[in-house]
Amino acid sequence: MTPADIIDEARKLLQDTRAPLRYSDTDLLGYVNQTVKRMLSMRPDLFNKMTTVALTANDVMQELPADAHRLVDIYYVVGRNSVTEVERPMFQRAYPQWVSDPAGTPLNFMRHERNPTKFFVYPKPLPNTTVMLEYVAVPGDYTLNEAMDAPSDGYLPQLVDGVVFLASSIDDENVDSGRAKLFMDSFSQSLGVDLQARVVTDKETMPMQSRGA
Repeated sequence: MTPADIIDEARKLLQDTRAPLRYSDTDLLGYVNQTVKRMLSMRPDLFNKMTTVALTANDVMQELPADAHRLVDIYYVVGRNSVTEVERPMFQRAYPQWVSDPAGTPLNFMRHERNPTKFFVYPKPLPNTTVMLEYVAVPGDYTLNEAMDAPSDGYLPQLVDGVVFLASSIDDENVDSGRAKLFMDSFSQSLGVDLQARVVTDKETMPMQSRGA
């Protein structure tokens, strides 16, 4: 899927497929990128990225890659052991001297409560320590014919709705009425319905149906 694919579908709904066109490709490309950013704030899980990160040696505080929005999870130290998440306030109360322990292979990680792109590890890492982790990556601005990494192709309808909403809001005197609202509601509601569906698709067992259903 490319922004051009989204724009082609959006033009059909905007009734803007014949010359002279009301919306330029440049304007609609801007709406595509705005829609992607809106999806990031509403559904950050659509932008998860797995990668290895080299930790800063002898420092308990660590930082995610530059394109990070927030940490999802840390799974293991590459070539060594798994890493378990603990709550930093509880850990500090139980063992306040943890920051000054000798460096070693991290066994635990803690989130930074006030900065979602930073985290703590215990013990502080030795040189050449790498972890496998998952984080939400902020997407860059796509060009017209660039293949989109995120969100996936399955979110073409939501992307089209978002573009049509933004384009229509320029024509509507009131964004809360008419065509713009129709597509804004479709965009927001379909993302919410998709999230609810994950209760079924992401679980090993199906929810038990109520009697008489």
